[in-house]
Amino acid sequence: MSDSFADKESARGWVWDALQERRLAAFPFPPHGRIPNFKGAADAARRLFEIPAFRDARRIKVNPDSAQRPVRAEALRRGITVFVPTPRLRGGFMKLDPARIPPEEIRRAATMSTVQHYAETVALADLPQLDAICCGSVAVTTGGLRSGKGEGFSDIEFAILAELGHAPVPVATTVHEVQLVGGFPTAGNDIPLHWVVTPSAIHEVARPGPPPTGIDWDALSPERLADMPVLGELRALLAARRHKA
Repeated sequence: MSDSFADKESARGWVWDALQERRLAAFPFPPHGRIPNFKGAADAARRLFEIPAFRDARRIKVNPDSAQRPVRAEALRRGITVFVPTPRLRGGFMKLDPARIPPEEIRRAATMSTVQHYAETVALADLPQLDAICCGSVAVTTGGLRSGKGEGFSDIEFAILAELGHAPVPVATTVHEVQLVGGFPTAGNDIPLHWVVTPSAIHEVARPGPPPTGIDWDALSPERLADMPVLGELRALLAARRHKA
């Protein structure tokens, strides 16, 4: 494990370099600038489902990155419905129903380049209460701190569910051991981790931080709002609910 870092960017840079220099990254290359895929991701995915919250789940949300493709596939093999945000939240959320996916096609259904043949788009109003969330990460600590690639999509997705009135659920991430670092500063809208899962271990977080309670609308520029139409859908839905009330 590396030392602590003065900021998230430094932690991300160290992890990306370490994955590349130690040849621990997996396709797509390079690992820099993304949630990195890593060797042993399938082992980490299988280990994730040793955790009761995931083993016994009926519905989970999993991010769309390559490192979590084995998580999506393992969930489908276990009969768990998987909700996947579209990349960069441009198209909202997709639902993968294992009852509609033949076992021999699960790998294709879990792969983002072919997921559209198996997924259905879900309106925000129709998103059900989830049981657990698996997000991707760049740098993490065993104390539950997380840094993504720096654009905040996982945090926004969690906040969307909070705005919809969903109860908070436990969050895990799957990473390579080299992605564990000593520490870095965090922000108030960061999602807390309950478990950090590597190919060889499950690190349970003793005291997860408080979850985000909603969208920090003031922190989103007009450009970012325009890039994520799902936030416009959310605003309209919330306004309609207030009008009915």
